[in-house]
Amino acid sequence: MELLKVEHLCKVYGTGENEVKAVDGVSFSVPKGQMVAIVGASGSGKSTLLHMIGAVDRPTSGKIWLDGQDVFRQNNRELAIFRRRQVGLIYQFYNLIPVLTAEENITLPVLMDGRKPDPAHLETILDMLGLKGRRNHLPSQMSGGQQQRVSIGRAIFTSPQVILADEPTGNLDSRNSAEIMELFRRSNRELKQTILIITHDESIAEQCDRIIVLRDGKIISDEANAAAEEADRNEI
Repeated sequence: MELLKVEHLCKVYGTGENEVKAVDGVSFSVPKGQMVAIVGASGSGKSTLLHMIGAVDRPTSGKIWLDGQDVFRQNNRELAIFRRRQVGLIYQFYNLIPVLTAEENITLPVLMDGRKPDPAHLETILDMLGLKGRRNHLPSQMSGGQQQRVSIGRAIFTSPQVILADEPTGNLDSRNSAEIMELFRRSNRELKQTILIITHDESIAEQCDRIIVLRDGKIISDEANAAAEEADRNEI
């Protein structure tokens, strides 16, 4: 079942001689439950693409559909609600609120939506993330790996349609990177999350079901990852 569809997406900055096409006519679709790596050199358009899919930035032209909904037909208020409820964004530098505890950072999107967090769901997420012993810690009292776990918890707590991760392991050592990728795999398998990961790390990309390669704002390769599929079958 197709969950995400990107059609002829373009993002242009500047005009005339200064015009830069950060994303240039990109089209692809993602079925529900797939974990996709988007890779490419710096300046290839990866982050710009991700930010448009997450409705953080508007495209110059083209369309994005999520679960049959034309994302950018919504007004700004509707887009803000869309970002809180339908998309989970994870960044390289965590973007946590420094004066809030781990638990408060995780539940923030629900509280901003005027809803009450489900205590049982919170316990499940904290347990999955291995953060029960850090629930009352501030970001400054946690390691980089723990802070990234909190940012993942914040992204998945609302059970969004899709998780978008921009270089989520780029600021971590190899051990923490491996643990974060295991969390993504668990979220993908156990919570049936659809996940798109921007990365320049080949070892991270090779753990995803599919690898899309960008160059100069265009897709130059889009292939299923047979090795990851085989690994998933062996785990079942």
